[in-house]
Parts: sequence; structure tokens; C-alpha cells
Amino acid sequence: MATRRHLLLAALLCGALIGCSAGSQDSATGADDPAPTVTVSPSELAATLGAAEPGDVIAVSGGTIQGGLYLADIHGTEDQPITVRAADPDDPPIFEGGGQAMHLVDVSWLVLEGLHVRNMTANGINIDDGGSFDTPSHDVVLRSLVIEDVGPDGNRDGLKLSGVVDFRVEGCRFVRWGSGGSGIDMVGCHRGVIEGCEFEHEPGSMGSGVQAKGGSAEITVRGCDFVDAGSRAVNIGGSTGLEFFRPEPQGYEAKDITVEGCTFTGSLAPIAYVGVDGATVRYNTMYRPGRWAIRILQETTGEAFVPCRKGAFTDNIVVFRSGEWASGGVNIGPGTAPETFEFARNLWYCEDQPGASTPSLPTEETDGVYGVDPQLADPEAGDFGLQPGSPAEGKGATALP
Repeated sequence: MATRRHLLLAALLCGALIGCSAGSQDSATGADDPAPTVTVSPSELAATLGAAEPGDVIAVSGGTIQGGLYLADIHGTEDQPITVRAADPDDPPIFEGGGQAMHLVDVSWLVLEGLHVRNMTANGINIDDGGSFDTPSHDVVLRSLVIEDVGPDGNRDGLKLSGVVDFRVEGCRFVRWGSGGSGIDMVGCHRGVIEGCEFEHEPGSMGSGVQAKGGSAEITVRGCDFVDAGSRAVNIGGSTGLEFFRPEPQGYEAKDITVEGCTFTGSLAPIAYVGVDGATVRYNTMYRPGRWAIRILQETTGEAFVPCRKGAFTDNIVVFRSGEWASGGVNIGPGTAPETFEFARNLWYCEDQPGASTPSLPTEETDGVYGVDPQLADPEAGDFGLQPGSPAEGKGATALP
């Protein structure tokens, strides 16, 4: 992958937010006091975490953990989060089999780092507010997790977040999730960052890599790689039963969502705006989408809901082939407000027919570039950097300010 992404992951894994090892300086507080650390076997994790106190670091040795852990009311503090991490990153504990690895309810100031999850039948990891947004789970950091082979059928998610606020998902890898699910599914989540993660499904798969719906707001997806990550690689919005909105329906499925600095390979549509009231997609590189670059849709309707509106699509690189392109690259559904969308400074290039590169946009684009080869370094090998002298300088994933 691109060098920029390796640098980003290196910074994240060094513990830019919360110290990664006992005895390191707490980056949030500047404290030099070593955190108490206990090393446990996989079978001891549930009891140890259930009794954890603020500042505890639980290092889990290698081995297999049967899925099905259910824990509630685990609380660190801002100065002293509770951390659960692999004792040896090269020999991580592995949750293997069961419905879901962990279901965490009403937790706060909690870090999960270096754990692996595979072969779950429901969800990989589930974190929620216990059904009451009055007590959301908050200040959760998920770092360097690997979650793979969840499902395979139905609405099965790698990471399910419901009513979680002020969270980060960093440097994680999601591989193959349920046919109708998501790598990360968010319902009523607020003020979160998903950064430096990888999402890889299978060609022709349904679902999505990342989905933010149910009143989710102020979410940023940054510097992530999506490879055949469902029919909608990032589903900004979606369709949610009214009883599941957090805190309650506000007239939109998603608001103030940003997708930036990401790379997309495949998927029917890398980006879908669905019942959105404002979202920005900028500085991304999209390579060979299966049908459209973006979709503008409305799935949740009613007098209280605004039409999908106020989307921005700027400074992106979109490379496609004519046989994999429909409707000029933009699918617009009924009940939407496409006239409120902004398009600016994107580069559009049809590899096999450069003269057919101009998309069919609902509004006039500002300073768009059409039919010019962006000279990507080696996209077939996943390198979306730009060759020296590329006419796409300043656009795409490697140009994120």
C-alpha cells in the first residue's frame, strides 16, 4: 500500500493517544507513573476485565478464547483508562468461534489493542449503550484489532457500535463479514474517528465496509483502504427503524460525516449518501468501481426526515472502465435533493475510453478534470501513489492535507 498509509499506521501504533505499554508516559495526561499491569491467560480474561479498575493494563497471552464474553459497566477514567492488549503482538490471543467475541455494554475509557477475532456467527465485537442513550458507551479506543470471517450470511458485522460516542478505531483490519452486514456498523454513534484501517471483502459482495446510520453524526473515516468492501464501501446513512435512533430521530440518518484520504478498489459504489444531512467526501482515490462512483439515495422517509442533501465530493481521483460504468457514474434515487450537492476539482478518467470520462453530475462541477490519466503508481498492486509529474498532483488519497 501507499507509503503515506504506513507512516500513518506507525504513528497510531506508537500510542499517539494512549500509552501502549506499562511504564510509558500517558500521552493524554503527561503522567510518568507506570500503570499496574497483569498478564493473564485467555481463560482468565473475562474475570480480570470484569474486576478491572481505572489504570489497569491487562496483557493477554497467546491462545484461544471461546467467544461469548458479556461484560457491562467497565469504566476507566480520562487520566487512567483500562487497557486490554495482547501480551505479545506476534502471538495474540484469538477469539475463535461462537456468536460474538465480546459484547460490552455501558463502558467508558476503555482500550482494546492487538486482539484477533475470527469465525463468529453473529458479530465480531459488539459495543453498545444497553439500549439507553442516556448512558452511552464513550471514550473507547480500538487499536490493531483483526476481525475476520464473521457470518457468513445475513446482517453480521465485524464491529457493531450502537450508542457509542467519542471513540476511535485505529489500524484495525476487517476481512469478510456477513453478506448483508458491515465491517464496522454504527447506529446512533457520535464524535468518532476510524483511521488507518483495512476493509477487505470479496468481489461482488453485498453490505458495506463502513456504515453510519441511525442518527450518527460527526464521524470521520480517514486514511483507510477498501478492497471489494461490499456493494457500498462506505454507506453514509442507511435505513434504521425509528426505535433504534440515538438519541431519537433528528430528521436524518447521518449528519456531518467526513470520508477523506481513503483508497477504494471495486465495490458497486465506493460512496453512498443515504438520508444524509451534510457529508464531505474529499481527497480519496477510487479505482474501478463496479457501477457508480457515488449514489444519492433516500431510504428512510417521513415528514420529519429531510431529503438526502448537502453532500460534497471534492478533490477525488476516480478511475473507471466503460464496461463497469452506469448512469454517468452517479445513481440518484427518488426523494433526494441532488441539486444541493457540490462537486469540485475531481479528476475522472475512463481507462479504456478517455473520451468518455466526463461523469453525469446533478450540479455543475467546479474545476473538474476529465479524460486525463492520473498516472497512479501501480493500482493493480494496491499502490495508489502518484508517479512523478502526475497531472493529479493535489488530488486523491495521497494529497490529503
